[in-house]
Amino acid sequence: MQTEDHRHRVAAERRERMRARLLASAMRLVAEKGPAATSIDDVISAAEVSRGTFYKYFPSPDALVRELAIEIANELIRMAEPVVRSYDDPAERVSSGIRLVARLAIDHPLAAAFLIRLGWPDARGPNILLDFVKRDLTEGIRQGRFTHMPIALALNIVTGAVLGATHRMLEPGCESDFAEQSTAAALRGLGLDAKSADRIAHSPLKPVEVLTVGLLNETSENTAPTVAETTRHGIGRRKVG
Repeated sequence: MQTEDHRHRVAAERRERMRARLLASAMRLVAEKGPAATSIDDVISAAEVSRGTFYKYFPSPDALVRELAIEIANELIRMAEPVVRSYDDPAERVSSGIRLVARLAIDHPLAAAFLIRLGWPDARGPNILLDFVKRDLTEGIRQGRFTHMPIALALNIVTGAVLGATHRMLEPGCESDFAEQSTAAALRGLGLDAKSADRIAHSPLKPVEVLTVGLLNETSENTAPTVAETTRHGIGRRKVG
């Protein structure tokens, strides 16, 4: 019985390693080329596996990219949620969330480039990251902390700040506080006065728990290659001082 359990465990671990290998290969390719230009042949070549092996795990490249997006979103939530939830003020929650995700560009540039390449999040469809943002925006509007507005508009303000800041922070020569500048602008757009928005956006950011496993860990500052030469917009790895 113990031998059989051991075999099942070994087989499950082998499957998980292969799945992670395919996901990591796909993330690199999408970050470099974009999702539309990433084919099955690209993925199996990068992962050094057969086409049959690919189809054991994913029915199509689109399914792989969707699963990869969910995986990264889950890791972002695990990383950021304890910090975000530590604040009572919805404005501080939104602020910390924007800054934490935008600052992926510092230590996880490949994951940041992947998220940018996916394009604009669709607030109408299922998106677990948007669900968490929507929660705090809805509460902020209910409390009168934010200006009353359609939730889709509030989401656009936040996602625009995140994607814009992340894209800029992947470029050489970016200001070290660009995430904070973008956050302050988003808070003003949500209805805070300029002084309060600037104070909240530039307040000390609480430390996050370091993930020891997962795609973000595999694409940390020490392991992620430069991708600037292979992306149309010059997306690359850089360190913000």
